[in-house]
Amino acid sequence: MLTLVPTPIGNIGDISLRAIEALSQADTLLCEDTRVTKKLIHILKERYQTVFKEEQTFISLHSHNEDAFVAKLEPSFFDTNVVYASDAGMPGVSDPGQALVSYCINNNVKYDILPGANAILTAFVASGFIETQMLFFGFLDHKGSSREQGLQQALHNGYTTVLYESPHRLQKLLLEIEVSEPQRELFLAKELTKKYQKYFRGTATQALAELKDNFRGEWVVVIRAGDTHTLSAISQNDILALDLPKKAQAKLISKITGENTKACYQRLLTL
Repeated sequence: MLTLVPTPIGNIGDISLRAIEALSQADTLLCEDTRVTKKLIHILKERYQTVFKEEQTFISLHSHNEDAFVAKLEPSFFDTNVVYASDAGMPGVSDPGQALVSYCINNNVKYDILPGANAILTAFVASGFIETQMLFFGFLDHKGSSREQGLQQALHNGYTTVLYESPHRLQKLLLEIEVSEPQRELFLAKELTKKYQKYFRGTATQALAELKDNFRGEWVVVIRAGDTHTLSAISQNDILALDLPKKAQAKLISKITGENTKACYQRLLTL
C-alpha cells in the first residue's frame, strides 16, 4: 500500500496523529530529501516519544528522478507499507507524488492520501479576499515570454490566484506586477507557521516599499481577482518594444489586458 503523508510547512505541531502513525509504521519511506525526513522522525521520537519500526528503508525520490523511479516500479513494491513524504506540505502540490498515485491507479495498487498542512490554502484564507474561487499557478517560469504570458494569465483570469515565488525572484515579480497592474491588491505570506511568519497586504508598490531589500524566506503571493479578458499571444512587453506613440501603445495594451486606456497611458508615461 502507498500512503502520501503531508508534513508540517513550518511548525512541527501541525503534524497530524494519522501522519505520525503512518510514518512510524512505514516499511519503506520515499522522501523528497531523506535527510529532512530523518530529521522529522528524530524530532517525533524525541518530542512525542513516538516508537518507529526498527528496520525502515529510506529512498530518495525527488523531481529529478521521479519519472525514472516510477518507470522501474513493480506492483509488488507496494506489498508492504510504503510512505511518500515531501520536505514540507502536501505531496503532489509543487512537489513529487502525483506520478506515484497515477501508477497505483493504473496498476490497481491500494493507496491513501492523508490531509494536512499546505501553504496554498493557508495563504488564501489569510489573505481575507472574499472571492471564494481560487486558482493555483505554482511557480511562474523564470524568464522570457512564457513568464510574461503566465503572469498575464495570473492577473487576468477573473479568480483569486495563488503563486509560489523564491526569495531570489520575489522583487522581480513585484516590479512586474507594479508595471502591469499598479492598483491590484496583493497578499504576501512569508515563512508560514514559522517563527518569522509575516503577512503583508497592499499593492506591489507598497510591498516593495515595505520590504525594501529584505526578500529572504519562502513566499506565497495571493493576487486579488481582477477583470477577466481573452489572453493574447502578444504581451505588453511586445507592444512596448514597438516604435509607437505612448497613446497608441496604451490603446493596444488595454485591448489585451482590459486595463482602462487612460490609466494605462498615465502609467506608461512613468516608465
